[in-house]
Amino acid sequence: MSTHSSSIAHGSTSSTPYGSFPGARPRRLRVNAAMRRMVAETRLHPAELILPAFVAEGANEPLPLGSMPGVVQHSRDSLRKAAVEAVEAGVGGIMLFGVPEESKKDAIGTPGTDPDGILQVALRDVRSEVGDELIVMSDLCLDEHTDHGHCGVLDAEGRVDNDATLERYAEMARVQADAGAHVVGASGMMDGQVGVARAALDGIGRQDVSILAYAVKYASAFYGPFREAVGSSLKGDRKTYQQDGANAREALRELALDLAEGADMVMVKPALPYLDILRRIADESDVPVAAYQISGEYAMVEAAAANGWIDRDRAIMETLTSVRRAGAGMVLTYWATEVAQWLSRGDV
Repeated sequence: MSTHSSSIAHGSTSSTPYGSFPGARPRRLRVNAAMRRMVAETRLHPAELILPAFVAEGANEPLPLGSMPGVVQHSRDSLRKAAVEAVEAGVGGIMLFGVPEESKKDAIGTPGTDPDGILQVALRDVRSEVGDELIVMSDLCLDEHTDHGHCGVLDAEGRVDNDATLERYAEMARVQADAGAHVVGASGMMDGQVGVARAALDGIGRQDVSILAYAVKYASAFYGPFREAVGSSLKGDRKTYQQDGANAREALRELALDLAEGADMVMVKPALPYLDILRRIADESDVPVAAYQISGEYAMVEAAAANGWIDRDRAIMETLTSVRRAGAGMVLTYWATEVAQWLSRGDV
């Protein structure tokens, strides 16, 4: 080894025709917190965060979720308070999921289209509390409302009937708009769901209501805690309508279809296991892109932190920053209000 190469190998500085080695010193831009903050390429802002929230019919107080420490099934009163807290923290939006009483669920998800169903009641509650200060979104899907737990109507063979389900989605879109939703979140992964929802909304003169299309939603193991949160009655799995995690090109096809049908925003779900997909969707989409940091992602961080294995707050910020860096302009996260408060105080 030459004297020159030997000195490089040992990390020392040596003279070259171009000056001292190394001539490039990226560490200069990491010397202190102020410098790192100034040159940061990706930033989080409270307005980019959306809070998913569950409201349980008949609940008199918040009901803690065992698999999601810190998350609850809200009562109507506690949901109103959570919405106000989100506004005060500068959170951009809230996505509502209704949890009907078990006895009210049926094969076609009647509570989902009942004007007095828990989701519609919650939408009216939140809109009356916060008005237009917070974008109020609603889950346009049947799974919380059916006694079989699937996202659609079943045929005689027990399979999800795509087109019969679309009829139910159209009705859901109308009642959710009437209840005050600014945005309906088409999450069921039925073919044609965005176009049907758009036609239904336009048909009642609600061209002002936006559609957030769950354009890319994978059949994931990380949904487990969510099923506790919505009191899911699921039997079987959703692999015939949610996407296969092995596929990437399929995501681009789903995106193109939803855009053609009139999606105002699109989403990738889950977030962390599919950051590569999120990047591709962000590169292709000409509408805003969201990602959902789902229940299993939340639960893993909270569980590891509770065991002292990771720094909770740093892990939260690192995961959220990764989702933004991959291309999401909006992030649904159960930490939305907490993180928005950190950002507003300058704690991070």
